[in-house]
Amino acid sequence: MTVFRACVICVLLASRAVLGQVEDWPDYRTAAADLQVPQMMKAEPAAGQRVRRYLPQYDSNVYYALYLPSDWQPGKSYPVIVEYAGNGGYRDALGDECSGRPEHCNLGYGMSAGKGFIWICLPYLNDAGSDLALTWWGDALGYDPQPTLKFCRAALADVCANFRGDSERVILSGFSRGAIACNYLGLFDDETSRLWRAFVPCSHYDGVRRWPYPHSDAASAAVRLKRLRERPQFICGERDQTEQTRKYLESFELKNITFASTGFLNHSDQWILRPSPTREQLRKWLDDVTQPQGAVKKDSE
Repeated sequence: MTVFRACVICVLLASRAVLGQVEDWPDYRTAAADLQVPQMMKAEPAAGQRVRRYLPQYDSNVYYALYLPSDWQPGKSYPVIVEYAGNGGYRDALGDECSGRPEHCNLGYGMSAGKGFIWICLPYLNDAGSDLALTWWGDALGYDPQPTLKFCRAALADVCANFRGDSERVILSGFSRGAIACNYLGLFDDETSRLWRAFVPCSHYDGVRRWPYPHSDAASAAVRLKRLRERPQFICGERDQTEQTRKYLESFELKNITFASTGFLNHSDQWILRPSPTREQLRKWLDDVTQPQGAVKKDSE
């Protein structure tokens, strides 16, 4: 039997005695938010602001959300958090919603608290590359990922060239559809795969179940997963949802994998805007994986 060599860390709220029972997980609304995500504006990029950013080769229907940290300075280099949204049109019985648009993402801001990281939220594009795809990527039934991947690479190049994003310290993250995109899009081909230092998929994982787009099966996902190599992933999800992912990954000899529950029952990225043990764990992990190459951490760390 294959030995599962991943580092497994499950961060749970102390008061949750029975794993997996819905009544044992709180709604995120029971915890007061200590962060408020800046609204996206039509303005020039500036420290502490989130703006709608266009690329010259695309029309005005296509954009990404660019946030420069509050401590951003023109001559300094910054690690980059890249984020993908969940599917649009989502609303569940708890009232949790997702628009599918870049401007409504939350993970990257909660991970960084708005400091020390450039944060960009990318769109998924239709087959023509002329508009946003709010459900999956490309057009049904083909779901062509290439226009989305092309824009991703162009947007990241824009951030690194014009705002001092550090191309050696880029984290790919996403919620729900975006969690699946971390591997499906992020590891789709060698050209895209080499962009990332680490990954934060939240609520779902590529290959755990089939979806309506081509090559969502476990065998195809395993091919993509080979491109991960030994790069770190922080895999999180509501309740004990990551147990499904842990079981799926047991047959792979992976290193540097962390599993965590958000500690809440909601299928939502709003949890990251509230204090929790998992958020603290994620921030510590983020600090570790974005250390400059060759940097030596202090003994106290």
